[in-house]
Amino acid sequence: MTTLAATAPRLQIGPIKLDVPVVLAPMAGITNTAFRRLCREFGAGLYVSEMITSRALVERTPTSMRLIQHHESETPRSIQLYGVDPKTVSEAVTMLVAEDRADHIDLNFGCPVAKVTRKGGGSALPWKHTLFREIVEGAVKAAGDIPLTVKMRKGIDDDHLTYLEAGRAAEGAGVASIALHARTAADYYSGKADWSAIATLKQAITSTPVLGNGDIWSGADAVRMMDETGCDGVVVGRGCLGRPWLFGDLVNAFAARENGESYDTAQPDVGTVARTLRRHTELLVEFLDSEEWACRDIRKHIAWYFKGYSVGSDIRASLGLVESLQQMDDLLGRLDWDQPYPGEAAEGPRGRAGSPKRVALPDRWLESRELGEAHRAELSQAELSTSGG
Repeated sequence: MTTLAATAPRLQIGPIKLDVPVVLAPMAGITNTAFRRLCREFGAGLYVSEMITSRALVERTPTSMRLIQHHESETPRSIQLYGVDPKTVSEAVTMLVAEDRADHIDLNFGCPVAKVTRKGGGSALPWKHTLFREIVEGAVKAAGDIPLTVKMRKGIDDDHLTYLEAGRAAEGAGVASIALHARTAADYYSGKADWSAIATLKQAITSTPVLGNGDIWSGADAVRMMDETGCDGVVVGRGCLGRPWLFGDLVNAFAARENGESYDTAQPDVGTVARTLRRHTELLVEFLDSEEWACRDIRKHIAWYFKGYSVGSDIRASLGLVESLQQMDDLLGRLDWDQPYPGEAAEGPRGRAGSPKRVALPDRWLESRELGEAHRAELSQAELSTSGG
């Protein structure tokens, strides 16, 4: 675990004071309590849950109720909601507050997935500016003393940007912070994030912290983003896949920035990676209450953990089909635990970036900034009864 330097910069989101200005981005199927606990063991920050659908939460589906669980060691407890109906979102926030299930609530307006945007949800929703404002204002009111924040993208595409208007509306509604993923929905995760948009938003928003998201693969990237854009903190997503020690690097990078010193980045050998992978799986067993399902879940992380390392295609393939902790131990035991960090081969982008694409939208969605009755009916289908996305 990393020891925090006393001079590291802080970030305040409502009453929550963070020792470092770092937030873990919600990622479907990734940021469950097991992964959040693992990342927290390496460094400080605000660790947000997977995106949870408001409708599913109000209906108390088993999946949504499981995803809002936090381990007793997790504090502050942070939950991200997705919704398209002001009433349903407010009901979900009210439930979380009344039942003391969260210390921080975030609203997702950045999801670029087609099954969401083609119904007018996610990153398509801020285009309907009145609907966006109604959702955020209602959620802030329902949250009361619990800080309510928003995360969004630049817009639908370069011809239909929404982030400045949405940012001002969110600020006016009284949100505790605004996070901007500096890509459009059309960009998906491709190309290079447009950090200049973060700087523009920061200049426009004067009373609310602005957080930047996009292309933070190292502590140095996070420091550079804050220096170049003036943002108040960073949101880290794909950069920590298979690299939970990134949060330790972030702590050290920000402390070094304040002290004017250099710092050593984490350079784990294979043994350290293997132990971390094993720890991740143990936490999944505890969370899922099933060794079988934990081993199934960890499979998608294998390529990320061993990116750049020479572990052999046969062991990689076997780990990708691992069925028990004993089998995992046997496979990991076959590795050369003293193999050093491979350097650049283990760094940089990870996860599927995709390519720019035309955003799936409801018919005639872009013709008006207001929500018509036909689109209102479509939105009723946008909020899926299951969590994730």
